[in-house]
Amino acid sequence: MPKRVLQGVVISDKTDKTVTVRVERRYTHPLLKKTVRRSKKYHAHDEDNRCKVGDLVFIEESRPLSKTKTWVVVSGEGAGE
Repeated sequence: MPKRVLQGVVISDKTDKTVTVRVERRYTHPLLKKTVRRSKKYHAHDEDNRCKVGDLVFIEESRPLSKTKTWVVVSGEGAGE
């Protein structure tokens, strides 16, 4: 089964080798037929501490790296692609 890849914006880079990424999804409300935006935060592994706040990054699902980290930064402005 392929790994999921999500696109988001780095909102925190304070922890060592970890960034917090906000991923936003849009969907149509079933009753109101209006587009609704929902966001969720993920902790992602950033081995070289390259990502900075405001960077647009892609994160990929991986094995559990810690209690909260199950994603890895794969590419983006600061990720080195």
